[in-house]
Amino acid sequence: MIQLVKRSISGDADAFLELMEKNSLAMYKVARGILDNDEDAADAILTCFEKIHTLKNPEYFKTWMIRILINECNKIHRHYKNFSRAEELPEVPGQDMSIEEFEFKEMLGMLDESYRIILVLYYVEGFRIADIASILNMNENTVKTRLVRARMQLKQEYTSAEDNIQKKRLQQKKKKNREFTGIAEGLQNIRMKI
Repeated sequence: MIQLVKRSISGDADAFLELMEKNSLAMYKVARGILDNDEDAADAILTCFEKIHTLKNPEYFKTWMIRILINECNKIHRHYKNFSRAEELPEVPGQDMSIEEFEFKEMLGMLDESYRIILVLYYVEGFRIADIASILNMNENTVKTRLVRARMQLKQEYTSAEDNIQKKRLQQKKKKNREFTGIAEGLQNIRMKI
């Protein structure tokens, strides 16, 4: 891998394409953890590869790449933060997501931004806490704390969602009981008149 990176830095187009091919899926997962759509994720990934000539130490390629990617994703995210993206970009039909992908995206959407990327790096990309700290320029204890808080926030969100579902079910049940009682009383009144 290091030789491939060195060749890419020196301008070898074939090495560059091979490097992109080997790393694009991992980069896509990280980018989608921050950004809302595929086009923005692809732009961030491409920008990352375009900056490969700035890499000083090829042995640190993966952490360098993820750091550049996160910075680029945050830049894109800040750009869109001031206006509603739903008005700007229509939903693209035909993009099917598996249930797991949908649940993962929903889960990430529940989290504060500071926790989202740490979860993606830790659980999706499999980085160790020390690597995440290096990528994000944070203390390892900060990464550990945010990981714990992210888990707690997810638990609270799911518990709250379950409570809301239970409340809605209870309300629906009460409504049906009232309707049934109303119907029964109506039938009783009809019987008394007959």
